[in-house]
Amino acid sequence: MAVPASRSLRITTGVLLLLAGLASIVFPFLSALALTIGFGAVAVVAGTSQLLRLGAIDDGRAKLFRLLSALLYLVGGIFVLLYPLDSSFSLTLFLGALLLVEAVMELAAAATASGPARSAVLADGVITGLLGVLVLAEWPTDTLWVMGTLFGVALFISAFRMFSGADGASKAEAS
Repeated sequence: MAVPASRSLRITTGVLLLLAGLASIVFPFLSALALTIGFGAVAVVAGTSQLLRLGAIDDGRAKLFRLLSALLYLVGGIFVLLYPLDSSFSLTLFLGALLLVEAVMELAAAATASGPARSAVLADGVITGLLGVLVLAEWPTDTLWVMGTLFGVALFISAFRMFSGADGASKAEAS
């Protein structure tokens, strides 16, 4: 997330992110359902977009694959919208697996990196891996809180980044 150059916009954005993060942590179940419903809505929009672009394809096989892709997005998105609680279980399982894959990639990057950032990348990989293992080890019992809580923590981190003025926004303002 890019950091706005304006100090007042950074502070406003940071406060809004803090409030959203707090709400996600206090109400993790509602946050997880909102994330799940948002995911379903995005899938329906993506499927609709794929269908709308079918006319621009001349090749029959390409058109068939685009149609299959569109139907997969639409059916999956509609299922998620109709059954958001059941879908939250699947998305939590996916989240745990995604965290483990990301951890492996971070650890591989740390193994090939050199310099001062290597330890930060290594720490990121280890922490991400531990989170992935914790999510998968407690699945499906953690479904009702883990997505909302992790999302809230991510919003908190983004808020503190806004307050710190990372990305050089504060340097640009001082010039």
